[in-house]
Amino acid sequence: MSLEALTRLLGSAGDDAMVVAICYDKYRTNYPREYVAAHHPVLVLRIDGQARKHWPRSENGGSLGPYLISHPAFKPAFKVLSHEDEPQIPYGVTRIELRRQSVVFGAIKPAGSWPAGSPVEQGYAIARQDCFRCHNMGAQGGTMAARTWVQLGADAEKNPARFRQTIRNPASVTPGAKMPGQPGYDDATLDALTAYFRTFAATGTGEGGTR
Repeated sequence: MSLEALTRLLGSAGDDAMVVAICYDKYRTNYPREYVAAHHPVLVLRIDGQARKHWPRSENGGSLGPYLISHPAFKPAFKVLSHEDEPQIPYGVTRIELRRQSVVFGAIKPAGSWPAGSPVEQGYAIARQDCFRCHNMGAQGGTMAARTWVQLGADAEKNPARFRQTIRNPASVTPGAKMPGQPGYDDATLDALTAYFRTFAATGTGEGGTR
């Protein structure tokens, strides 16, 4: 079943409607309307014609069920610095909700006015697709990771070098870290993420920013 059809069944919130997939491991995937329009993700009910009980295990040895979201095909639709549009394929999906995109992404929108193409806006575009799956800001975002959005902001402010290295190679900073690294991110991309997250460090609530 396509997420477009699922959105219609759940009840539309107009152009502001967004599907949110919540997984058993507290991972969370957001499907903004532009992503759905570009990639047409589907709720997987069978794999190779097999019902759920015959599905293979995940790369971590866990179950792929009860639900999985994937795509008929995927071709990146955008690139921000060295971050390329990533396929959003959550497994172990236990709940699907229809939420307002403006509310979900509004929770992590940087305060203040930032020019389009500025490092802060670039960092925001990257973080909302990548970091937001495991790190939360209040009730929004995933809670798989141990650190909240505000804590990430404090990390970026207090020790930017360590923050950058954690993104590139988490295990080199915290042995045994499960967070996937981003060794392909160049310095400009790390600069953008650092600048963006620092806007959440000024007040400890994400309601202030520094330039």
